[in-house]
Amino acid sequence: MSAIETVAVLGSTGSIGTNTLDVVARHPERYRVFALTAARQDGLMLKQIKAFSPSIAVMQDQGAADRLREAVRAEGLATEVLCGTEPLCEVASAPEVDAVMAAIVGAAGLAPSLAAARAGKKLLLANKEALVVGGGLFMEAVRRGGATLLPIDSEHSAIFQSLPDDAATWERRVQKIILTASGGPFRQRDPATLSSVTPEEACAHPNWDMGRKISVDSATMMNKGLEVIEAHHLFSMPGDRIEVVIHPQSVVHSMVQFHDASIVAQLGTPDMRVPIAYGLSWPERMTSGAAPLDFTAMGSLTFEPPSFERFPCLRLAWNAMEGAEGSTAVLNAANEEAVGAFLDRQLRFDQIYRINLATLEGVLPSNPRSVEDLMALDGQARAFARNEIDNLKP
Repeated sequence: MSAIETVAVLGSTGSIGTNTLDVVARHPERYRVFALTAARQDGLMLKQIKAFSPSIAVMQDQGAADRLREAVRAEGLATEVLCGTEPLCEVASAPEVDAVMAAIVGAAGLAPSLAAARAGKKLLLANKEALVVGGGLFMEAVRRGGATLLPIDSEHSAIFQSLPDDAATWERRVQKIILTASGGPFRQRDPATLSSVTPEEACAHPNWDMGRKISVDSATMMNKGLEVIEAHHLFSMPGDRIEVVIHPQSVVHSMVQFHDASIVAQLGTPDMRVPIAYGLSWPERMTSGAAPLDFTAMGSLTFEPPSFERFPCLRLAWNAMEGAEGSTAVLNAANEEAVGAFLDRQLRFDQIYRINLATLEGVLPSNPRSVEDLMALDGQARAFARNEIDNLKP
């Protein structure tokens, strides 16, 4: 690769964003950062601006944007500071940008991810909600825009690496996709005790360094449910051909089983820089900064089925996929509200499932056909979930 590739990192202050910048910093001869975006962490954003000198920085919060703009001016830096969703979509589709890392957590990442897809970018998708909420609409934008879609979730990157290069052969060659899950911090905990779980306990993931929202989703295994929906869209695989197994060591990141009963798996250390580096360099490979596996020191690799009694949120993914168009968007909105309430200590851990189920049953989608339809449905589901939360007591 001779030309330097310009990159926009959406959600640069989060876990995926900071890991992306770590990988980019290891390869200055290959990448230049054109834009960085974040929600509220203006202090960390200022450090990133000093380190990478982006042309543009976008903050979602107006107060954070004002503070950052003043700090950039005081430091004599050349980065232009903008605020809001519109500039976020503009940098995602800017002609100066070759690759977009879509790492904004939640439904807020749908609009800029769609903008990048429509603009035909090399789109590194870490925002699973773009597919959970947008589904067919998002994949159609990828096709029409001619975008190159590369999954960054470790599981979906593993599947992408394990599948045949020719997507047209998947249907006749692939029997099923097997997503692995660590099981989170409560894999062996008595389900009867989950009502007393604290946010600190739920965020203490045994293997991965993740943000608070994703950590809670891992603890409920809702995260894996969202990944099932994501895999359904990414790989055109029906829900009954997607399986989840718990693999506590997080070494086998996912597998593909073929019709001849053979299985291809991708293994690696639990370090997000591996799938990030693969996505950035695809179809090549480059160093990521992660340590290689030492098979002699690894010990046993174990696998077990998930318990739907312990992880009832996981089952909801298949329920939503079997429901009316838009049901997965309803589930995602409910879950974001429920997890937020739990982190704010307004809801018990075990009540997250109750909110998700009630909203999925109580909000009937009306066949959304546009981003506006999806956002309206998202708002309706959030309002329903918040009302349910208000009616419960921790």
